[in-house]
Amino acid sequence: MQVATARDEFFRRVFDAEFRYVWASLRRLGVDAGDIDDVAHEVFLAVHRQLDTYDHRRPIRPWLFAFALRFAADYRKQARIRFRAYHETGEPLDLQPRADELLERADDRRLAAAGLEGIALDRRAVFILYEIDEVPMSEIAASLGIPLHTAYSRLRVAREEFAAAVQARQQAERHLAERQQAERKEGRR
Repeated sequence: MQVATARDEFFRRVFDAEFRYVWASLRRLGVDAGDIDDVAHEVFLAVHRQLDTYDHRRPIRPWLFAFALRFAADYRKQARIRFRAYHETGEPLDLQPRADELLERADDRRLAAAGLEGIALDRRAVFILYEIDEVPMSEIAASLGIPLHTAYSRLRVAREEFAAAVQARQQAERHLAERQQAERKEGRR
C-alpha cells in the first residue's frame, strides 16, 4: 500500500478543483473538442512534474494557465491540426431557458469563439486571463514571464483583434443570409 504524501494530496486537490478551468482554457486557446481531454491530462502530467516550482503565495490559476498556453501552442503547431471554425463549445446545455434564448446564447458563444480565434495566441492568453478569468495584469505578466507594459500592450491589440474578428464574422453571416434570401426569391419566380 502506497502512502500519499502532502505533495500528492496537494496535486489531487489542484486537479479536482481546477481541471474544468484548464479544460475551458485549452478550449479558448484553440484545442479541438475531440482532443481537449487528452491535452488537459498532458497539462496535468506536466503540472505534477513541476509542482515543486509552484510558489504557494501566488494564485494557482495563472500558473496553470501558463502550462495550458504552452500545451495549446504545441498542439496548434502539430500537423494534424485542422483549420475550422468553432461549431461546438463542448459545454453542457442549460435546458431551462426557452429555445430562442438558447439559440441566442449559442450565437453569442459562436461569435465569441470566432473572436478568440482571431487573436494571435500570445495576445489571446493575456485577453483570456484578463477579460474572462479576471486575473490582475501583474499576475498575468508574472505567470507568462513578460514585462507588465508588454502585457498591457498585448491586451490592447487583442481587444482590437477580437472586435475585428467578431465584426468580420457578423458581416459574413449577414452577407450569407442576404444571399440565401435572394436565392429563395429567385426560386419563387
